[in-house]
Amino acid sequence: MRSRNSRQQLPIPFNIWTSSWFLSIRVYSWFHSRVDTLKFKLTLAYDGTQYEGWQVQKTGTGVQQKLEETLAKLFPSAPRLHSSSRTDTGVHALGMVAHVEIPRAECTMPSRKLVLALNAWLPEDIRVMTAARCRAEFHARFDATGKQYRYLVWNHTSMNPLLRHQAWHVPLALDLPAMRAAAKLFLGKHDFKSFAGTRDYEVESTVRTLTRCDVKRRGPSLTFIIEGDGFLYKMCRGIVGTLVQVGQGKFGAEEIKPMLARRDRRIAGMTAPPQGLVLWKVRYGKVPSTKRQSPKKLQAPNSRRKRLAEA
Repeated sequence: MRSRNSRQQLPIPFNIWTSSWFLSIRVYSWFHSRVDTLKFKLTLAYDGTQYEGWQVQKTGTGVQQKLEETLAKLFPSAPRLHSSSRTDTGVHALGMVAHVEIPRAECTMPSRKLVLALNAWLPEDIRVMTAARCRAEFHARFDATGKQYRYLVWNHTSMNPLLRHQAWHVPLALDLPAMRAAAKLFLGKHDFKSFAGTRDYEVESTVRTLTRCDVKRRGPSLTFIIEGDGFLYKMCRGIVGTLVQVGQGKFGAEEIKPMLARRDRRIAGMTAPPQGLVLWKVRYGKVPSTKRQSPKKLQAPNSRRKRLAEA
C-alpha cells in the first residue's frame, strides 16, 4: 500500500523540457514569462575530439552537457543553453554562439566575471571566449544570418603530430589550381543534397547559398574556407572531400555542376573526416521584424526547424 509521502509529485515545468524540443520551447517560454531574467550572448571555443558533438547525448558526452553542468553549479535554476549550430562528433569550434537566460536574482556578476566563473569550472578543452548582455528577443539560432567553417588538410608525406586531432592527413600531392576551379562552382544558390549526409527524416529543403568557397595554401597546410547562409548535415565535409578528390585527379572540376544537379549523394565525392573541421564564426545582421518572433511565441518555421541538423 502506497503511503501519502510516496505519492508521485507533479514535475516542475522548468524541468520537463527534455521530453521534446517543442515542449521545451513552451516550458522555456512559460518559465521566463514569469521570472525576471538577464540574457547573455556567449561565444564559445572547444576541441571536439573527446565529445560526441555539441548536443546533449543519450550515450556519450556532448559539449552542451558540460556547459549546462557548469551553469548549474553557478546558478540554482540550472539555465539551459541555446546554440547557433550543432557540430558533429570530433568537430571543433572557435566561434560557436549560444545564449542563456539567468534569473536576475541569481546573477549579480558582470559579464567579464561570468566568463571567468564559467571557465574556472569547465574542462580545459572548452572555453567561453566572451559573454555580453543582449536584447531580450535575441536568439542564437534564429537570428543567425550566416556561418563560416574552415577545414584544415595537412598535405605532406608525414603527418604533423601536433595537428593529428585538428587536420586531415592527405599524403599524396594535390592539384591546387584544379581544386580552386572546382571550389568556385559551389558559389551561389544550389541544391546541396549530393554533398550532405543522410538523416532518418526528410529535410524540407536542401537548397543553400554559399558566399565563399576558397582554398588557401601555406606550405603543407591547406585551409578550405566555406561560408554560407546555412549548412546541411555533413555538407562542409562532403564539399571538402570532393575537392580533395578533384586535387587527386579522381574527379574533374567540370563534374561539380552535374553532381549538384543529380541530387544524389552516391555520385559526389567522399566525406572528409571530422577532425579537420572548425566552426569559425557565426554572423548576425538585421532580421526583418516579420521574421523574428519573441521567445514567448518562439516557433520556428518548418524550413528553419529542419536546419537543426546542420553540420
